Amino acid sequence: MLLKVGERAPAFALPDADMETVDLANFQGKKHLVLFFYPKDGTPCCIKEVTDFSDHEGDFERQDCLLLGVNRDECLKHAEFRDKEGIGLELLSDADGAVCKQYGVWQAKEVDGHKKYGIVRSTFIIDRTGIIRHALYNVNYKGHALEVLRLVKELNS
Repeated sequence: MLLKVGERAPAFALPDADMETVDLANFQGKKHLVLFFYPKDGTPCCIKEVTDFSDHEGDFERQDCLLLGVNRDECLKHAEFRDKEGIGLELLSDADGAVCKQYGVWQAKEVDGHKKYGIVRSTFIIDRTGIIRHALYNVNYKGHALEVLRLVKELNS
């Protein structure tokens, strides 16, 4: 089931690349959040998307906004990816896929006539009160970070 604008963002607590727990509830009332789901660490499109967000992390911070990347890779894989690509933002591990399912990004695709499940590249902009202000499913990674930054700036204006 896809999430809609105006709904409360589903709560979760996931480990980051350093195996520290990041709990969505800790940001309530403090910061806007950009939660982006991407398929896999180290693949060309995902490298581009994550490093784009990372390169603009300071711009998001100036908007009082925290970036969180999520996929099903393990913490150790996230740490290797972060260190290899020089990524500054938090990468969260949803190894069992529960959060991917809560956010509706774990979807079936037809691949060579077979149903195959995977993460649909998606981004959620969640305001300080925990409400989803933008639910962007099936996004193109090209220019995506700057488009999301523009939407975040609108929250503050």
